[in-house]
Amino acid sequence: MIYKKLLEDKKLLEKQLMWIEVSFKECEKIGIKKEYSIEEFGKFETLCSRYSRGIDFLIRKIFRTLDEYEFENQGTLVDVVNNAHKRGLFEDIDELRTMKDVRNTIAHEYIEDNLTDVFEEVLEYSEKLISIIITTRKYIEGIK
Repeated sequence: MIYKKLLEDKKLLEKQLMWIEVSFKECEKIGIKKEYSIEEFGKFETLCSRYSRGIDFLIRKIFRTLDEYEFENQGTLVDVVNNAHKRGLFEDIDELRTMKDVRNTIAHEYIEDNLTDVFEEVLEYSEKLISIIITTRKYIEGIK
């Protein structure tokens, strides 16, 4: 039963990956600037949203489901992240925490001008998020 849930979550993760990659490629072409056109700003705002949903989905859904499948203690979010690190799904716990902090910054920036301040970090960490998602997908594919 939990294996089926893991496979369903993997499909959703793949969909998240696809949308993050689309936005990342668009924003990578735009690059970091002092000012953005309305269209450029919209593309970065979309990347910010997809990045935020992606990091949440990865940690809160996928990593937790992996813990459940592999009979890990269903502990705190810190435990979930530590377990994912032990599985080799990402290299640096502090960097993942920073990625989560960037997500929190996005969620609390209500003023457009302030949101542009995180575009560079979102661009950088989106690439890392894509890599972590790909590694996690491969890990799930290796489970039987």
